[in-house]
Amino acid sequence: MSRILLIGPGAVGGSVAAWHCEAGHDVTLAVRTGFSSLTVETPGGRILRSQPKILSQPSGPIEADWVLVAVKTYDSAAAAPWLSEVADPAPVAILQNGVEHVSRFSEWLPKELILPVMVDIPAEREAPGVIRQRGKGMVRVPAGQLGRAFVQLFAGTELDVAEVEDFTTTLWRKLCINVAGAVSALTDQPGGVAWSEPGAEVMRALVRECVAVGNAEGAKLDGSIAQAVVDHYRKAPRDAINSLHADRRAGRRMEWDARNGVVSRLGRAHGIPTSVNDTISGLLAAIDEAAADLRQ
Repeated sequence: MSRILLIGPGAVGGSVAAWHCEAGHDVTLAVRTGFSSLTVETPGGRILRSQPKILSQPSGPIEADWVLVAVKTYDSAAAAPWLSEVADPAPVAILQNGVEHVSRFSEWLPKELILPVMVDIPAEREAPGVIRQRGKGMVRVPAGQLGRAFVQLFAGTELDVAEVEDFTTTLWRKLCINVAGAVSALTDQPGGVAWSEPGAEVMRALVRECVAVGNAEGAKLDGSIAQAVVDHYRKAPRDAINSLHADRRAGRRMEWDARNGVVSRLGRAHGIPTSVNDTISGLLAAIDEAAADLRQ
């Protein structure tokens, strides 16, 4: 049994926490909005119910063998106070979107303790502590000592967790899926928008730019992934809602910068045109600003 501190039990973090509780680990959740218990409906219809320890604010040393950070990328600074509460140095796995896991957290942690994680768990949070996991989750980490220990942490769960040698390519392949998801957020249509050929073509254009920038960053991606991403969305339930779209519908801030924005930023650094991601990022930023005005 391991002691796990999980920061940010939303759709992804809550799913991971539920599986760890099921496997018998001692799980503590660091939350913004409190709840009494954790309920996750699994893809097979089984319900995972657990009552991990829930903390709404740092209040003293926390004993942990592992720290898992699953907050939204724009909330990363909010995780810092929790990280400083861990009693002894422990590895910190960053379960976030994008490709900047290490640089995002190196301000608060020694790099040797940071484990970047590619996490693909189709899940939706229906309420605080109530999650529907739509598909089997896949989690990948860089091969090495920390990676092996992380994989062992998931023994006894039904999540597909493994080490990979070429983690850069793995991260950028996932980002290709994420950049295409912006089409749903902009059109306010679920994943079935991929069956619309105009929507599918925008997805392909976003992915093609992502491939070019990713390869400049050291990934190994080919042009066939553009259609593969469209096929990925077409194979999923037509009513599936990705996290970017879910945040827009809820009037929450969106992770567009870690998804489409990073393609634009790194594209400029490499001198690679990214006009489609630039445009999409600008539109999503405008939606974010309008939503922020309504929240005030």
